Amino acid sequence: MLMRAVIAATLAAALVGLVAGSPVTSAAVRNAGVTFTNVVASTPFTGGGYPVPPGSRVPVAGTCGAGPFNANQSESWIAVKPGTEDLVGSSKFFFDKYSTFYMFYLGSYRILNGAPLDDNQVQGYDCVSTGTQEMPPSWTDTTDPNADFDTQGRVYQTMLPFNSFFDATKLHPDGEIDVSYSDDNGRHWVKGNGGVALEPTNNASAKQAGHVEDKQWIAVNHIPGHPYQDHVYAAWAVFNGSSAGQGIKVRLAVSRDRGQTFDKAVTISPPSQVGPADTFVYPSIDAAGALYVAFVSFPPQGSASTIYVARSADDGVSFSPFVPVTIVNIITTATGGLPNTRFRDGIAESFVASPTYPGHLYLTYEDWDGTQMDVKFTQSTDGGLTWLTPVVVNDNADTATLPTDQFQPTVAAGPAGAVAVAFYDRRKA
Repeated sequence: MLMRAVIAATLAAALVGLVAGSPVTSAAVRNAGVTFTNVVASTPFTGGGYPVPPGSRVPVAGTCGAGPFNANQSESWIAVKPGTEDLVGSSKFFFDKYSTFYMFYLGSYRILNGAPLDDNQVQGYDCVSTGTQEMPPSWTDTTDPNADFDTQGRVYQTMLPFNSFFDATKLHPDGEIDVSYSDDNGRHWVKGNGGVALEPTNNASAKQAGHVEDKQWIAVNHIPGHPYQDHVYAAWAVFNGSSAGQGIKVRLAVSRDRGQTFDKAVTISPPSQVGPADTFVYPSIDAAGALYVAFVSFPPQGSASTIYVARSADDGVSFSPFVPVTIVNIITTATGGLPNTRFRDGIAESFVASPTYPGHLYLTYEDWDGTQMDVKFTQSTDGGLTWLTPVVVNDNADTATLPTDQFQPTVAAGPAGAVAVAFYDRRKA
């Protein structure tokens, strides 16, 4: 797939127009394509994992050991250390030399001054780094990468460890939510909250539909001198049923001592406002230090979903009423994924707050029209109270016989109003 970026200058100009009262147009977004040079950031390394025995499709408890991470990576994320050109990346690394089975762990990349240096497994969730076969603290998988820095160079990641026993196993710890942090740009990781999970382990089957943690994210207040400087906000979803309008709640936990401890997690998605099934949560901090969260609400029977945004001005203690931003049409699992592909679709939206302009928020999302997907963009300049009519970001002209897809967008906001949207594009697949 071609990862195409729509960047900076035109979107920044559109933001200036917004301040003056003029709307962003599709043309303003469109003509901003730039060319990037791809650089390989990963190299094979050795870590802990579970080999899949011959003739089996699932791991066997007690067989974890050192082995190669020399296969595929997926679901990547990247964070910038404030005031530097140093980056920490994170992605899923498949264990062993194959990517056939559901065996992967999160790993991190050190990219110093823009140059890839090395990569490694996030420690604390496998038998090698924990020194035990006990499950937990050893898990068969960790997943869903995310990362953010504080002002002192510590990088944080909300972790989802789980056990991939999708067979006849009846009872075992299914998963939990943790936060890990690193003080050396991702080379070594330590579990936060004193090693205690933010969403506790439950002794249940991986096949169950109740209390399944997923779709976690993190944001850190890295505004020097702000009362909430270096406070860490971890958010995730807990599934009690499927995503087709059944019970899914968004949870939030806050650390005010740089990840050493976290307050008890609370549910922040009120069903009376946003419905009973909410996930794909993104927390973000604006230039004034306000915490925003965005997520998607899934109605019953898989009809069109709604993206909501809310604001907290008191360090995540309370939130304003959730504002519906836009309707998003999500491809259903009944189709088996995107047509003419062999992969599933991912998270519908991406959300970020401006680090320069208080109350300026940016949202991009994929929208399925029944035959193909487009990437759309909208923004707010009043703290999420009102939003512009969404515009299409991708500039392709589909034909009736040859539709293409643009999907899985990500939005980033830089200083002085710079905004970038990146997405996957099938035109050069």
